[in-house]
Amino acid sequence: MLKVLERLAYPQPASLFLSLSFDLRQKSRLCTQLNDGTAVLLDLPRGQILRGGDCLKAEDGRIIEVQAALEPVTHVEIVEPLLLARVCYHLGNRHIALQITSQWLRYQPDHVLDDMLRHFGLNVRVIDAPFEPEGGAYQTGHHHHAH
Repeated sequence: MLKVLERLAYPQPASLFLSLSFDLRQKSRLCTQLNDGTAVLLDLPRGQILRGGDCLKAEDGRIIEVQAALEPVTHVEIVEPLLLARVCYHLGNRHIALQITSQWLRYQPDHVLDDMLRHFGLNVRVIDAPFEPEGGAYQTGHHHHAH
């Protein structure tokens, strides 16, 4: 089993790839498989969220690139800035992980939140897409924006 103890500060060319959902990218200790089927144990410092594009170094020196896996997310297109701000305010009050751009937002599917946004007159749909929510004001580490 390949063992990973280190997250690199900067991207490096990778020879291996690891696709994980957002929930799994929040775990510091995880047994899983690389995209090629190789068994891997992540044993990383607590409190870090892995992001798509992050690089890890295995004990044998090989570099592994983390990829944000496709997963079900609620996707809502909102092009009017004030409405986007209002919706983000209401979702933020519920302390959910939220990915925000200037034209859409995403969160993990929740029928109660979906219904709330429909009351704003918005088209709410569940799609399969990478999920890279905001890290929060107090999160340490770096964040790659890939839109």
